[in-house]
Amino acid sequence: MPYLSADALAGVLREVYVAVGVPPDAAEVVANAQVEADLAGHASHGVMKTADYVALIERGHLVPDAEIELVDDRPNSAVIDAHWALGFVATQQAVDLAGDKAERHGVAAVTVRQQGHIGRLGAYSSRAAQRGLIGLVTADSGRAPKSVAPYGGRGRRLGTNPLSIAVPSGSHGPIVLDMATATAAKGKLTVARDRGDTVPEGWLVDADGRPTTDPGAYDEGGALLPLGADQAYKGFGLSFMIEVLSGLLTGIGFGTDPDGIHNDGVFIAAFAVDAFRDQGAFERDVDDFVAYLKQTPLAQGHDEILYPGELEHRRAEHYHRDGIPVGSHTLAHLTRVAERLGVETRGLTVAT
Repeated sequence: MPYLSADALAGVLREVYVAVGVPPDAAEVVANAQVEADLAGHASHGVMKTADYVALIERGHLVPDAEIELVDDRPNSAVIDAHWALGFVATQQAVDLAGDKAERHGVAAVTVRQQGHIGRLGAYSSRAAQRGLIGLVTADSGRAPKSVAPYGGRGRRLGTNPLSIAVPSGSHGPIVLDMATATAAKGKLTVARDRGDTVPEGWLVDADGRPTTDPGAYDEGGALLPLGADQAYKGFGLSFMIEVLSGLLTGIGFGTDPDGIHNDGVFIAAFAVDAFRDQGAFERDVDDFVAYLKQTPLAQGHDEILYPGELEHRRAEHYHRDGIPVGSHTLAHLTRVAERLGVETRGLTVAT
């Protein structure tokens, strides 16, 4: 498997997006977000999405220089219509706006509609936590094609409907929960298929509703399942509420239009810790809580207890040093897109 330089990869992605009309500042936001996803080990939201994003821009489904409109602005809340801007750009602006409002008023919420895919939610919640806030982000894909069956069903009626919460700490940086309410993100099936891997039991069913570990079954009419295995009604319940916050509250709707454009509705909430208690004392308590949990006697087969986001943090350090593993299929796609747009890709690979 090829290993790519994170910095070189970000540079190539920036040039690719500029070549299809994305303003340089926005291109940098998108490129960095994709590379950060790969660094965290979430390849399903990383460079493998580049060809899809480029195609959506070239078809006119995404507007690279769209005016992101603040349609309702109140002291503790706001509504943003991104007018089909790149989702990374609009949602980053929305998180910053929610953070500004929370710092002034203690708590704030912002919704975003009419935008492209926003990638990994943990990037946004941790952005709030990096400024000392608690950040919460949920997302839904509107009436775009769905991937998840509701509990007890076999037809695709829901998105993977992710949730992320991040809190600041004293010495660990942001503690980040970032999860789909399905068993996995749809892109993880693509990664497994491209690598010739199977997926864990309980991830999906085939078109007839039978459990399978073949990621290719999804492309033949199968569906992902809600999180929770035999307790999947809990994951379904979470998914339902996230669809309400990110789909119904934003106004992008629910249901499935087979020809629908991916439209990430997003709900963002930010909480200023110092509106509730002393910031330093809270962050020390978070550190102490992490230490307390890590001191738990270990169950058989486990080497340590990791706090939410710790594994991603370690991966990022490792991949920064040794290169990001990228599947040959994904690299070939990126190379073809880049060459077509006149973007040089030499120097990407640091090892194989």
